[in-house]
Amino acid sequence: MKVAITGGTGFIGKHLIQHFLQQKISVVVVSRQKQKSEHPLIRYTTYAELEERVQPLDGVDAIVNLAGESINQRWTSEAKKRILQSRLDAVAAVSSWIERLEHKPVLINASGIAIYGTSDDDTFIEESEWKKDDFLSSVVDQWEAAAEIIADTRVVLLRLGLVLGKDGGAFPRMVTPFKLGLGGRVGTGKQIISWIHITDLCRLIQFCIEQEDLEGPVNATSPVSVTNEEFGRKVASKLGKPFMVPAPAFLMKLMFGDMSELLLKGQRVFPAVAIQRNFQYNYPILELALDELLPEKKSSKALKEGSS
Repeated sequence: MKVAITGGTGFIGKHLIQHFLQQKISVVVVSRQKQKSEHPLIRYTTYAELEERVQPLDGVDAIVNLAGESINQRWTSEAKKRILQSRLDAVAAVSSWIERLEHKPVLINASGIAIYGTSDDDTFIEESEWKKDDFLSSVVDQWEAAAEIIADTRVVLLRLGLVLGKDGGAFPRMVTPFKLGLGGRVGTGKQIISWIHITDLCRLIQFCIEQEDLEGPVNATSPVSVTNEEFGRKVASKLGKPFMVPAPAFLMKLMFGDMSELLLKGQRVFPAVAIQRNFQYNYPILELALDELLPEKKSSKALKEGSS
């Protein structure tokens, strides 16, 4: 198999590249700046190069499009424009490549569970209706619409939940207050967190590529969501720290502006397509994910005994 990745320098992209390399899958990384490959299975190309000639993508079986400006910034009017336009521009570029390729690769296009809107009560699956009731749901709706009209190829819309990993994304920042003994619920604590471990996300992407009759929306979440309070209590317990200091909603809004929606609102999203197709999660529940993400540190006594 040969796979092309846009957004390969980001948190998810770096893990996905390593996952494919472990599977002996060749990777073409598309970025803004030309890079030199030091691995026999990795080749680099640029958007500019692909505008001129699409040959660097000859023979790819899939394109995984992860490109788009980070939403983890204050949502000024200019930032909102960049967040949307960066995603539309990336899809347009991918569409151009596919149109010019003789062998049409499947497109795995990153999307988001934000498309469903927010709710503390409803459970959303891929077939659920949604309403564009906020900035992010509108962005994802337009993002998916741009990808769906790409002709002559299979398109999977990978709706990402909160991706948990040790070395990037939101998780390290979420855990920091708990490590300092200052962790607690955010807002009411009732908002739902639909999450997925980075390892399972990479495995799910490969799964979607290999399922040749799979297309359309796929929820990239674990089967078991948790509330913000449940998440915090489990993290605190794993770290052996107190769960005590709440972060009030007004403070989050003051600090983050409109972006506080990411912290104060949520939705319960169930991965119906993945479950129906018997995708096997390594980390289906949060406790298993935290065991890997926050491994217990051996005491100095245990370390001495182990080395003797």
